[in-house]
Amino acid sequence: MPRTGTDYLDRLRDGRAVFIDGERVEDVTAHPAFRQSTRSVARLYDIAADPANAELMTAESPYGGDPINVIHSIPRSHEDLNRRRRGLRKWSESTFGTMGRSPDHVAAFFAGFAGNAGVFGRAGKEYAENVVNFHRKMCEEDLYLAYTIVPPQIDRSKPASEQADPHLYAGVKEERDGGIVIKGAQMLGTGATLADYIHLSTIFPLRPGDENYAISVVMPVATEGVQVYSRRSYAEGATSVFDYPLSTRFDETDSLVVYDDVFVPWENVFVYRDIELAQAQWWETAAHVLGNHQAQVRFNTKLDFLTGIAHLVAKMNGIAALPPVQSSLGELAAHASLVGGLVHGAEQNCMIDDEGVAHPGHAETYANMTLQSDLYPKVLQMIRELCGGGLIQLPSSVDDLRSAEIGPVLERYIQSPGVSSEERVKLLKLAWDMVGSEFASRHLQYEMFYAGAPFVVKMRMFQNYDFDRADALVREALDAYDMDGFRAEVATAPEGDS
Repeated sequence: MPRTGTDYLDRLRDGRAVFIDGERVEDVTAHPAFRQSTRSVARLYDIAADPANAELMTAESPYGGDPINVIHSIPRSHEDLNRRRRGLRKWSESTFGTMGRSPDHVAAFFAGFAGNAGVFGRAGKEYAENVVNFHRKMCEEDLYLAYTIVPPQIDRSKPASEQADPHLYAGVKEERDGGIVIKGAQMLGTGATLADYIHLSTIFPLRPGDENYAISVVMPVATEGVQVYSRRSYAEGATSVFDYPLSTRFDETDSLVVYDDVFVPWENVFVYRDIELAQAQWWETAAHVLGNHQAQVRFNTKLDFLTGIAHLVAKMNGIAALPPVQSSLGELAAHASLVGGLVHGAEQNCMIDDEGVAHPGHAETYANMTLQSDLYPKVLQMIRELCGGGLIQLPSSVDDLRSAEIGPVLERYIQSPGVSSEERVKLLKLAWDMVGSEFASRHLQYEMFYAGAPFVVKMRMFQNYDFDRADALVREALDAYDMDGFRAEVATAPEGDS
């Protein structure tokens, strides 16, 4: 059964080595940089554990026993994908699409790993068994995994094995009785401060000689030698919930994760010094497309949220009836609907593989990812234009509104018909936290490079589009005529058939 938010918070008090602002954090559930984000995740678990949401948020376990959180389910039909999508949407609405690495993200990858465990078994059946056994553990304990799959930006002109120090990028240092030792670092451990386990692997292509970095392993965040170095906290820098309603609650943080002689037992090793399998785990299983289907469900929620902000601001400012404004709002709605339509299309055009796992439509999923890096900046710019100077002519903080001296002045001059000063400022502060704050800037960077450099995502789209079908249409058109006109079979076609 899905665990509760209290269960989740209790498990985080495990002595993990998290560092921020020059100090080690004693308890991430109590530290001001992480306190509210841990509670936002806890709320997700409470939603899943609520009996009223059982139909939406639980699924049958592939291993028997009690129902599991739907985020861990291995879809085997269009109906399963539909259920997953509805559950993912419920969770994403709780965070307004702002937590990109919530527990459902890496869970989707592991559902794909376990559903196609035979890929891992190419190196030995024990690796396939390890994947399945760990997925069972994820299901039974409702675990939250983060991952680190990108090497640090040290010298990208050289492969991992040719860096100045062989242990800059996280890789195998040695074998010991019962397991392996990992040393090095990986970047972009988004959510690592909040998770139960970390998945360490690589999605970057590797070369011969990089075998020590061709791994796929998991370990608890609290494992000795795992060190999580968080970037600056936007929550800790926020002055109040009223002034920064999103920064305070949904800053999942991004971290450099250092693996300083971390011991990983063999049962937590899925790929070991195998360059081919380190890539195959993503592309020859349902993992990558399932993980990114989750990401696009979340992205659709985020665009709906942004569209709603724009609409409410336009109504508040008394401009929603103007044709140019309606045109802009219609364009925002079209962008959100396009992403939503592709999410539904991916579900509808699913493919069942030889192992019986349902893959969301690859072309639709990668189309969304291709559009994402261009679409998100455009949407933010449109909202900035609709809001105009109102976004920056705001009180310095909620204390201005509370002030007996300042409050009445603001009530007089910062208002809209039927909207009080407090309500107007509240909506615009929310808009600013989505488009202009430090939290918002991080989200812009995140959405633009969510799946890596845009050209990489476009190459993935190139590989998954049905060019044969498109080419066949062109060939059919070309074959219908030559220099003498239409071919005989076209020219003599029954009237009305062309």
